[in-house]
Amino acid sequence: IISPLYGGTFLDCTFGQGGYSKKILEKKNNKIIAIDRDKDVYTNVKKLERKYKNRFYFKNIKFSELHKMKINSKDLKAIIFDLGYSISQIKDLSKGLSFKSTGKLNMKMGLNNFSCHEVILNMSEKNLNKIFKYYGNEKYSKKIAKKIVETRKLKTVNTEDLTKIINSVKRFKNSKINNSTKIFQSLRIFVNKEISELINGLINAFNLVPVGGVIAVVTFHSIEDKIVKFF
Repeated sequence: IISPLYGGTFLDCTFGQGGYSKKILEKKNNKIIAIDRDKDVYTNVKKLERKYKNRFYFKNIKFSELHKMKINSKDLKAIIFDLGYSISQIKDLSKGLSFKSTGKLNMKMGLNNFSCHEVILNMSEKNLNKIFKYYGNEKYSKKIAKKIVETRKLKTVNTEDLTKIINSVKRFKNSKINNSTKIFQSLRIFVNKEISELINGLINAFNLVPVGGVIAVVTFHSIEDKIVKFF
């Protein structure tokens, strides 16, 4: 479905390590227009630019800016979204997406207005609770928000402090997933405005794709899943 026998142009909206783009470009009559908000993908971008020259184009923008791109939609066969973060982003501990990260809170995935550090430092207890509850479906959102506010009165809360706070509240929880998973997810979603970006990305994609074209979306959590299925 994504890569038909007869070639055309494909829009890879989550370039990352370039997996989708590489596979589609194996067919010589295919072209790729790729975007990604993370400038750190340029190493992978340069490799494909050298190898495929006039068949691969890249732009460092967000989903919400798709409408600004000049794309001839007549040749557009599919628009692809593989949501969430890439393996290279989770391994880059400076981005603070991993529980193994240390130091100042970050979680920025590129082209951001603020970091997780600013959220934890300035957000009210009430709003922290809302972030954890609605973006992370965290059962202990209220207690964790309260503990964060109490701790930041005494010191600057870094990544290690945040995981300790979460573990102190959820110390009796027996689960297969890490205690910090839902809190980290919710903060990442908020810092990167992932919900509004996804909605705008889908609207932009719908306005670009011609009749018979495909919008393919891979989701990783229930919030994304509900939005995409509703759309």
